[in-house]
Amino acid sequence: MQKVSQSPIDDDFVQNPYPFYEMCLARGGKVFWSDYNMISLFKHEDVSKILKDRRFGRECPEEKKQGYRKELAPFYELEDHSMLQLEPPKHTRLRGLVLRAFTSRKINSMTEEIRTLCNQLTQRFSGNRVNILNEYANKIPVIIIARLLGVPEQMSDQLLRWSNDMVMMYQARRTEEHEARAVKASQEFSMFMRQYVNERRNKPEDDLITHLISAEEDGEKLTTEELITTCILLLNAGHEATVHSLGNGIKALIENKDLKIDWKSEDKINRLIEEILRFDPPLHIFTRYAYEQIDLGDYTIKKGEEVALVLGATGRDKTIWEDPCSFDPDRTIKKNTAFGGGIHFCVGAALARLEMQIALPMLFKEYPYMEFAEPPRYANVYHFHGLEKLSINLQG
Repeated sequence: MQKVSQSPIDDDFVQNPYPFYEMCLARGGKVFWSDYNMISLFKHEDVSKILKDRRFGRECPEEKKQGYRKELAPFYELEDHSMLQLEPPKHTRLRGLVLRAFTSRKINSMTEEIRTLCNQLTQRFSGNRVNILNEYANKIPVIIIARLLGVPEQMSDQLLRWSNDMVMMYQARRTEEHEARAVKASQEFSMFMRQYVNERRNKPEDDLITHLISAEEDGEKLTTEELITTCILLLNAGHEATVHSLGNGIKALIENKDLKIDWKSEDKINRLIEEILRFDPPLHIFTRYAYEQIDLGDYTIKKGEEVALVLGATGRDKTIWEDPCSFDPDRTIKKNTAFGGGIHFCVGAALARLEMQIALPMLFKEYPYMEFAEPPRYANVYHFHGLEKLSINLQG
C-alpha cells in the first residue's frame, strides 16, 4: 500500500483538498495517510461498504483505549453517552428511542416555520454587503433546533458558541487552548440542558425534550445523562452539517451563476441539494475501528486498527460520477455519503436537507444577482469543510 503525506491543516489543502483526493483515487483509492497514521479509503464503493459493514464500528475497542487527561473529563463524559460513539446493543437502544421522538412527521411539520424564518432573515439584511454566513446560514439551523428542543431561541448565539467550541475537539488543528474551551463549553452546555430536562420532567411541553423524556422502548427510557448528551449532539452535529452545506452551496451557485436553476421545480431543487452535498460536502472524514481482521484484497486490516473513510473524496470518484469536478445541478441523483451511512447515518439528515431545500431558493429568488464582495475562504476546521466567512454584495 502506498504511503502519502498531506497535512490537514496546510492552508492550500484546507482551501482545496480535492486535488489530493484525486491523486489518492488515481492511486487506487487505498493509501496509508501518514499524517493520520492510518489506512485511508477514498473510493465511493469502499467507503459505502465499510459504512454498512458491522465488522467495523465507531466504539473504540477496549484494548485500544488510552484514557484521557482528567481535565478533559467533562467533554469525554458526554461522549460516553453519545450514540455517535456507541455500537449495538447500546447504540440500538439509544437511536431507537431518539427516532421515536425525532420523527419525519415532526421534521416535515417545521416546513412553514423554516420558510417564515428564512423570509425574516432575508428582510433583515442591512445594506448591500452582507456576511451571508453570520446573517443567514449560521442562524437557520441553530434557531430551528432550539425551537425543536424547546429552549429559548434568544439563546441561539450562546448555543452556537458552545457548539463551535465543543466541535474543536474533532478538528485536526486541536490545541490545548481549544481543549480548554471545549471543556468549559461542555460544562456550561450540560448545566443549561439539565435545567430544561428537569423542567420538562415536571412540566411537559410539546417539544423534543419532552418527547425524548417520554420515549420508551421495551420498558426503557433515556437517562438524564443520555438526554443531555443527545440534545447537545443534535445541536452540534445538526448545526455543523447544515451551516457548512448552506455556505458551500451558496458559494458554488455564485461561482456558477451562468447555470440557470428552476427554483419553482421541486425535482430541480432536490437535484441541486444532492449535487451540493456531492460536490462540496460538510464532513470529509469519518473513522471506524475494525472489530476483527479483515482482508481488503491488497491489504489486511488488523483487529483494532482504525480506518479513515474519506467522505469528501467519494463525490470525486470517476467510476461513479461523470466529470466529477464539475458542478452540475442537473446531475442524476445517486446516493452520496455526505451524511454517512449504515447504523450511524445522520439522524438529522432529513432536517438538514429540508432546511437547504427552503433556504437556498428563498435566498436566490430574493437576491438573484449576488456576487462575492471578497474571495471566500474555508475555515481551518478539517475534518469539517466549511467557510470561515462569505461576504456577499446582494445586488451584484
